[in-house]
Amino acid sequence: MPRCSIVSFRFGPTDGVSVVARTWADALAGLGFDVTWVAGSFEPGWTGAGRATTLPGLGMSSDDPPDEGDLAAALTDADLVIVENLCSIPLNLPAARMVADLRRGRPTILHHHDPAWQRPQFADVTELPPDDPAWRHVTINEMTRCEMAERGITATTIYNGFDSHPPSGDREGTRRALGVADKTILVAHPVRAIARKAVDRAIAITEAIGGTYWLTGPAEEGFGPVLAQLLAAARCPVIHAQGRPAHDIYAAADLIAYPSTWEGFGNPPVEAALHCRPVVVGDYPVAAELRSMGFSWFNHDQPAELLSWLDGSDPAAHRLMIDTNRNLAVGNFSLEMVADGLKTLLGEAGWLP
Repeated sequence: MPRCSIVSFRFGPTDGVSVVARTWADALAGLGFDVTWVAGSFEPGWTGAGRATTLPGLGMSSDDPPDEGDLAAALTDADLVIVENLCSIPLNLPAARMVADLRRGRPTILHHHDPAWQRPQFADVTELPPDDPAWRHVTINEMTRCEMAERGITATTIYNGFDSHPPSGDREGTRRALGVADKTILVAHPVRAIARKAVDRAIAITEAIGGTYWLTGPAEEGFGPVLAQLLAAARCPVIHAQGRPAHDIYAAADLIAYPSTWEGFGNPPVEAALHCRPVVVGDYPVAAELRSMGFSWFNHDQPAELLSWLDGSDPAAHRLMIDTNRNLAVGNFSLEMVADGLKTLLGEAGWLP
């Protein structure tokens, strides 16, 4: 059986790159590959099937690059390597250079979630992504594919995929565990707390509609002190509780907050659609690409509209929004579409088993 190794800085249970990588792994297994994983770290709760190799030098901002021999050994038996964002965004340039050098002339897919030029702090980094005639590039949105083309790199868009029939969550049990009363408006913010996730906006939304704010992820990228100040100053009850599975988060919530200022894609709005929940979505560029498909999402400055929707005074409009969003999510972002896209890409490259 041919082997495919998926490589990144880290893999964990909830971050977007890891979630998408697991859907790719399932699709690749269905196409006949034995999938293995190589990363700087594997976080608690990681559930990817297959052998996992930890090389700390691949980690974000690692002080020491990976040992070249160890990295080569981890990838030596791979017929195909998929690089998840590690060669897209400069969080560990020595590791990116080493991976690129080792894969020259070999079947490799660079899967780009948010390349360097899309982040102001990395605007001066021009060496990523690397390119090679033997490789294929895949983006998660059309905006990035077009930006790649402007830089002379041909890429294919494969949108993120989701289970069209996600498991039902435990609404009552989750709210009870959080100490949230039945009639309380619970606003879930299913993100890791970093600056671009706009925690301040999510709290303001919750305050405006008289709800309870629930942040489900940890603080990262040095955002902890700012987060502590924001939560302490909030004029609404706040909950910072991690570890709940996605289906319980969406079941327990009355509203999903996702007012980010930047995202490479943004999984929660699609997940909310599949779980039949309304969502507030920021005006980041890729959100406009997704909105153009017909999704009906609230803006962060629409508290009156949110309250009107939540009180159920117009059940027909309520059902129309829920049904429309769910149908769009199923029609545009299914796991089957990911598998078909990968099959086409691999077939054209001559890499199918």
